[in-house]
This record gives sequence, C-alpha cells and structure tokens, in this order.
Amino acid sequence: MDAILTSIAVVALAEIGDKTQLLAIVLAAKFRRPVPIILGILAATLLNHAAAAGLGYFVSQWLTGPTFQIIVGIAFVVMAAWALIPDKEDERAGSRPAHGVFLTTLVAFFLIEIGDKTQIATTLLAAQFKEVWLVTIGTTIGMMLANVPAVLLGETLTKIVPLRYVRWAAALLFAAIGAWIILGSGLPGIGSI
Repeated sequence: MDAILTSIAVVALAEIGDKTQLLAIVLAAKFRRPVPIILGILAATLLNHAAAAGLGYFVSQWLTGPTFQIIVGIAFVVMAAWALIPDKEDERAGSRPAHGVFLTTLVAFFLIEIGDKTQIATTLLAAQFKEVWLVTIGTTIGMMLANVPAVLLGETLTKIVPLRYVRWAAALLFAAIGAWIILGSGLPGIGSI
C-alpha cells in the first residue's frame, strides 16, 4: 500500500505544471473532446510507466544493498532540484492529428513522457519498493489526478494555484523521500545521522 500511496503523491505533485500537463491543456483547448483525451493519457501513462517501473525493478534486482539505496536516495534529491525548473510547452503539442484525438493523445503523451521527471520518478519508485504493478498503478493514478482536471478545466486551472508553489511542494516531497531512503540505507555512519 505504501508503494501505491507514495507513487500517487510523488507523481501527482510532480506532474502539476509539467510539460505533459501543459500538453493536456493544449489538447483540450484544441480538440474540445475530453473523453478520448483522457483515455489517451491513461493508455499512454500505463504503457510508459509500466516500462519505467519494469526497468526500475530490473535494476534493483542487480544492484542491492546500502550503496544502491544511497544512489536511489541521491537520485530523489536530484529530482527535487529538477522539480524546481519550470517546463516549457512542447512545440509538438499543437500538431494536427492524422488518426483521431485518442491516437494523437496516446502518441504525444507516450513520447513526451520519455525521460520526463515523472517517468524517472516511476523508475526510482519501482527500484525502491521493488513493486512494478503497484508503482505503475500509483503513478498512473497520480498522473490522472493531475491531468484529468487539466483536460476538464483547461487553462483556468493554472490560474488557481501559482505553479511555483506546486513546484516547491514537489521538490520538498522528492527531497524528503531521498533523505528518508539515504538515512534508512543502513550504510555505516549514514543511518545514524
């Protein structure tokens, strides 16, 4: 249950103001058809995050012990710094679809999520919890919690809460998780700090 809840919180916070959320707003404004957009986001996220979680789990099977925990913890701290950097809207977001709103959303979201901080967070969470499906479920729920309102409310949503506050909250969450992992690593001298 910790894997799901932590994954939901991490991705929902990290996703707010992210380029994929901006893409959701652009697609919603362009097509004005929320259901296929939401279904496209869901399908793309499941595919992308399952692959990321699988990679994280696979790596965690090869690399174990306190040193690996320190590496994962440091990666979360780096993610905290990255969360403070605002994303810019991807230029590919406004391209005209050839095969429908769903397919356009699926492909655009899948591609734009590659190497994104939420995908990397998914990999790290799976490495930490060693749970591919629970992390995938959690990160997908987190992604949907952040993007469904973006699709339904569009640009109005970004005017309610300033994105800099959300970025700071996400950074603090990533840093806290990183510190928790590092302090719990069991590496002599580290866990006793």
